[in-house]
Amino acid sequence: MTEGRIYNFSAGPSMMPVEVLEPIQANMINFEKSGMSIMEMSHRGKEFTAVAKECDKNFRDIMGVPDDYKVIFSQGGATLQFASIPLNLLGTNGKADYIVTGQWSEKAIKECNKYGTGQEVCNSKPTKFTSIPKKEDWKLDPEAAYVHYCMNETVNGVEFNYTPEVGSVPLVADMSSNFMSRPID
Repeated sequence: MTEGRIYNFSAGPSMMPVEVLEPIQANMINFEKSGMSIMEMSHRGKEFTAVAKECDKNFRDIMGVPDDYKVIFSQGGATLQFASIPLNLLGTNGKADYIVTGQWSEKAIKECNKYGTGQEVCNSKPTKFTSIPKKEDWKLDPEAAYVHYCMNETVNGVEFNYTPEVGSVPLVADMSSNFMSRPID
């Protein structure tokens, strides 16, 4: 290991091998010998287009996404999605169910309430967000536009090891901290 490097095993950004970082460092100045960094080139240029196509292909291969589906890459992470989800899915119904098991799902329902009504299916705050309430204690609304849950609440370490069964209501998962960590149907 290079001198002065710190072993960082955080839940978010964490340590990467120097063997991975060195080529990235070189490409930051001169991406694939194009004469510029990838951050300086046009998103329509051949170099960037090739990167985007490879990223799409790799994503489809890893996740098993069929060709008749579109893959959309967007910025903003989970916090941006807290607004994007109700803005796109609430429709005229105006209400959605939220399984509140930690700080991230708390933030998500708060954001939903700016655009409609976020209904708590359950809330594990009384246990300091250290557990997932039993399914029989949930109060699902069959008329909700969707049910939202955070698959992995990183702050207190609560993670669903299953996909919640919510009937015929669409299920929305915040998977920002464990995305691609296991197969998902």
